[in-house]
Amino acid sequence: MIKNWQSIIGLEIHVELKTRSKMFCGCSADYLRVATSKEGSSRSEDSYFASKPNTHVCPVCLGLPGALPVANKQAIEWTILAGLALGCQTPLFSKFDRKNYFYPDLPKGYQISQYDLPFCVKGELDEVGVTRVHLEEDTAKLIHLKKSTLIDFNRSGVPLMEIVTEPDIRSAKQAKEFLKKLQQIIRYLGISDCDMEKGSMRLEVNVSVKRKQETGLPNYKVEIKNLNSFRFVEKAINYEITRQWQLIKEGKEPLQETRGWNEIKQATYSQRLKEKAQDYRYFPEPDLPPIRWTKKQLSLIKSQLLELPEDKIKRFQKEYRLTDYQAGILTETKGKADYFEEAVRIGRKHQVLAKELANVIINKRVNVDKFLPAELIQILVKKKAPSGITAQKLKEAVNKVLKENLQVVTDFKKGKTQVIEFLVGQVMRETKGRANPNQTRKILLEKLKPKK
Repeated sequence: MIKNWQSIIGLEIHVELKTRSKMFCGCSADYLRVATSKEGSSRSEDSYFASKPNTHVCPVCLGLPGALPVANKQAIEWTILAGLALGCQTPLFSKFDRKNYFYPDLPKGYQISQYDLPFCVKGELDEVGVTRVHLEEDTAKLIHLKKSTLIDFNRSGVPLMEIVTEPDIRSAKQAKEFLKKLQQIIRYLGISDCDMEKGSMRLEVNVSVKRKQETGLPNYKVEIKNLNSFRFVEKAINYEITRQWQLIKEGKEPLQETRGWNEIKQATYSQRLKEKAQDYRYFPEPDLPPIRWTKKQLSLIKSQLLELPEDKIKRFQKEYRLTDYQAGILTETKGKADYFEEAVRIGRKHQVLAKELANVIINKRVNVDKFLPAELIQILVKKKAPSGITAQKLKEAVNKVLKENLQVVTDFKKGKTQVIEFLVGQVMRETKGRANPNQTRKILLEKLKPKK
């Protein structure tokens, strides 16, 4: 950051929830469908990329007159689950609102969203305040051609969760790390794939700058919209900080506006003056009743919270004695963490240590993507299996053990046949584990049987 200046950064993150149906109607909102080829193999595709345009639609999501919305219970519960994972409070009373503005990708001419009474408020993640987590419906998809724009309403009405932070972030790097951790938590919850390439996680940044000695917030902010990678977020913030500082240095105040990011030019560009809350003319959604929760209902939702990444890292360090690095890598995804723990569980039966498994998985000495945990353990046990010894060396080891354990030999001849296992163990020790136990037992019995 420029000396004696401070950046003020807040984030708005939109996440498409992967419910089976849309937010306010029964149209399919499945992220994935399985398409079977002629050869019988299967492949997964994003349904909005794979389906024909305007085939996942109905009178409700097209905003036709007389069509009434019905709220998606699963989407609401998942939004509250996300809020709880971010340490938010969950008010017992909430409602939906109409957000009135015209965009061509909103067929009704308004969006059903939440304004003053969202589902979740006042959370925190990595010392960054979370102002709110609310739920709304996604817009349609615009396809821009040279001389025209086409519109696909398949995406219109998909549940869209929005997470808004306080302006607590002070650098592009901090913003990037916050977003990575947030994405990881949402994926752990299993409520969204957060695939930025396909638009299921979309990022917006609010940036302003001020002198460090100034108190309060600047009287303007610039919003950078439609950032679809963490790298672009970092670049756009750094560019915008420098641009705004140069303007203020020249005695100009940056406009309160919405800007985009041009990756080719490595610069932000103006899109429009930024709207204020009153421009949206919010009012309570008349077609949806307000929602009242009981503490028991919220407790049931909270009970669905699984172990989150930060807690899992601490447990892995304590329970499996892993380093910070090892625990961090193994908990990157819930799938990887579950794979490791299942391998540890099976490995205990074969004396395969957790640290050894951690190193194998992290360093990919065995391609774990191709093997189930049980198969991985079999491979490691086989690799660790000692190489055999020659028949002559085995006989020499047996003779030595018998000479050194004359009392045990006497006990065997008196009928204590169970001592044979002790002798087998001694031979294994003498050969440093390279002898075959069954072959060893056979030779010992031949040596110890009475002579005619």
